[in-house]
Amino acid sequence: MMELYVTNIAVIFIYMTLLFVVAQFLKNNAIVDIGWGIGFVIIAVTSLLLTQNYNAHAILIAILVTLWGARLGIYLLIRAWGKPEDFRYANFRKQWGKRVKVIAFFRVFMLQGAIMLVISYPIIRTIYSDSSGSISGLAVIGAAIWAIGYFFQVVGDAQLAAFRKRRRSKEEVLTTGLWKYTRHPNYFGEASMWWGLAIIALTVPNGYWGILSALAMNFLLVKISGVPFLDRRYANNMQYQQYKRVTNRFIPWLPKRSV
Repeated sequence: MMELYVTNIAVIFIYMTLLFVVAQFLKNNAIVDIGWGIGFVIIAVTSLLLTQNYNAHAILIAILVTLWGARLGIYLLIRAWGKPEDFRYANFRKQWGKRVKVIAFFRVFMLQGAIMLVISYPIIRTIYSDSSGSISGLAVIGAAIWAIGYFFQVVGDAQLAAFRKRRRSKEEVLTTGLWKYTRHPNYFGEASMWWGLAIIALTVPNGYWGILSALAMNFLLVKISGVPFLDRRYANNMQYQQYKRVTNRFIPWLPKRSV
C-alpha cells in the first residue's frame, strides 16, 4: 500500500507541475480547477495498472471515479474556454503581486495535489485490496448514493449552463430546477458521490478510513472552496439574499416560505 501511495505521489507531483507550467504560459491559474477531477482519474488508473487487481470492487470504483472526474474536467474546460481567469484566481494574482508564480505553485497547485492524494484514500485502498467475488450489497448501496450525487451534479451543471446563456445580467440568480431545493446542487452532488465511494471502500480491509475522505470533501465544499465563494460573490445582491433566505444552503429540501 505504501509503495502504491509513493508512486501516486510522484505521478501527481509531475501532473500538477505540468499543469502549473501550462497555467503560467496561459497566465491563467484557474486551469487547476479543470485538472482537479482528472487528477483523481489518473490516481485510479495508475493504481489499477500497478496492482493489476482487476476485481469487481476495484473496477467499480475506478469506473465511478473516471465518470465523475472526466466529465467534471471536460465541463469546466468548455465553460472556461476563451474566457479570462476566474475572479478568485485573478484576485489572488493581485494580492500576491510579483511573487504570484512561486506562491501559486505551492498554495494552489501543490496544495491541491496534496489534498487530492489525501482524499483519494478510498480509491487507492479499494483498488489495492485483492478482493474476490461479485459486487457486495454494501458496494451496491455506495454506487446508488454515488449515482444520486452524479445526477445532482450533472443536471445542476446543465441547468446552470442553460441559465447563463439566457440571463440578461451576471447579477441574475438561478432559482429553478434543482436550484430551487438547494443553493448548491452541484456541490451537494459531489459530496454525495464521495460518500458513495467511501461506502464502497467499506467492503475492503481498513476501508473505513475512507469516511475521513468523505468528511474532508464535505468540509472543503461547505467551508473552504465551494459554498463560501458564491455567498461572498453575491453578498450585495438583493435577489440572491432573498433566494438565500428561502432555499437550503446545501442539502436539498423544500423551499421555506418567503419572509
